[in-house]
Amino acid sequence: MKIISIIGCGWLGLPLAKYLGSKGYYLKGSTTDTDKIPLLQNEGIEAYEMYADPDFNYESVKLLFEADIVIINIPPPRRNDVENYHKAQISNIADAAASSGVEYVLFISSTSVYPDIGREVTEEDRLEPEKTSGKALRTVEDILMGREDYKTTVLRLSGLIGYDRNPRNFLLKRNPRSRANVPVNLIHRDDCIEIIFKIIEKDIWGEILNASSDTHPLRKEFYESESRKSGVELSGYLDEKSGNYKIVSNSKLKNMLGYTFKYPDPLDID
Repeated sequence: MKIISIIGCGWLGLPLAKYLGSKGYYLKGSTTDTDKIPLLQNEGIEAYEMYADPDFNYESVKLLFEADIVIINIPPPRRNDVENYHKAQISNIADAAASSGVEYVLFISSTSVYPDIGREVTEEDRLEPEKTSGKALRTVEDILMGREDYKTTVLRLSGLIGYDRNPRNFLLKRNPRSRANVPVNLIHRDDCIEIIFKIIEKDIWGEILNASSDTHPLRKEFYESESRKSGVELSGYLDEKSGNYKIVSNSKLKNMLGYTFKYPDPLDID
C-alpha cells in the first residue's frame, strides 16, 4: 500500500484524500485548523496540524512526510511579499520531502502562470506571468522540477468550479460587468480529483500538465447560462470588448493520461 501525504486538506485536498483512500492508498494530511483534525481522522486520514510558514518546524510533522508521494496543495497567500514568501514556504517543504526519502511530488499549480497573450497556451510556452501570484508559482515550479531527490509533476489547474464554488453564488454577490467577450478557462473539482488519481496510477512523473475543460465559452455566455439556471438576473455589461485573453490547451494531459473529462463544457454543469 502506497502512502500519500497531502499538504493542505482544504476544499480540494480533503475530498481528494477521501477519494484516494477509497482507491486503496494510505492517506496522511495536513490542516491549519485544529478543529478539522477529528474530521480528517473520521475519514481515515492520518491528520497533522501544520502551518506552512517559511520556518515551520519539520521535526513536529516529520511523520507527515514519511510517504511515497507528497501532494503539495498550498496556493500563494495574498500578501505583498508573496513571491519571496511562497518561495520560502515551498523550499522548506521540498527540503522536508527530500529528508524523508519521498519518491514523488505532485505540485498543484495554476494556469495563472500564463499571461493573457491572445492565443492558446501550452506547457511548452515559457512566458512571463503577469500577476505576482503567477510569478510566485512559476518560481516554485522551477524549484521543485529542479530537485534531484525525487521526481516532480506540476499540475496547472484552471479556475475551479463545482459544489459550493458555484458561479451562481458570484451572481448573487455582484454581477460580472466587464470583459464580456473573453473566453474562460475552468475545471470542475471532480475532474481535478480524477486527473490526480490518473497521474498517480499511471506513474506520470517529471511532467508539467495543464488541466482545463475542453471548451472555453465566452465570459458573457457562461454567466448568461448561469443566470438562466439560477434565476438571478444579470444587470448588463459595462464593457463588451474582448480584451486580452488566453485559451489553456489540455491536449497534453488528455494524451498522456488517456483522459476524458467528466465535465468537458462548463455550460453543461448543473
